[in-house]
Amino acid sequence: MATMAAGTVLVVDDDPVIQRLLRINFEMEGYEVLVAGDGPAGLDQVRAACPDVVVIDVMMPGMDGLDLTAAIKADPATSHLPVLLLSAKAQDADIRAGEASGADAYVTKPFEPLELLDRVAELVTANKGRS
Repeated sequence: MATMAAGTVLVVDDDPVIQRLLRINFEMEGYEVLVAGDGPAGLDQVRAACPDVVVIDVMMPGMDGLDLTAAIKADPATSHLPVLLLSAKAQDADIRAGEASGADAYVTKPFEPLELLDRVAELVTANKGRS
């Protein structure tokens, strides 16, 4: 295990099974992992913790992942944060909607854990390069 965290990942997903799966995968790579179960809680976590990357499920009740991404990107205090959308919605129109919300990456479920880890690592590295 790395002595210094590779970065902080905020996972926003309403499915506890997915939350646990993502937590385990990210922690094995040395990330500190924060979890929120819905959009409003995710927005609160983003503002309080300023993670290195936010991984958001698109389909959540209430504030969905697209609305959450748009809110993160619209706030000057958090607009720089990289957002990766994770979704079972894999149609071109869904991916375009994700891009239109301001997301930096879009990964479809079911996902390959190594691909997801690679995408997150790229986003964290790019974000750290900006600061």
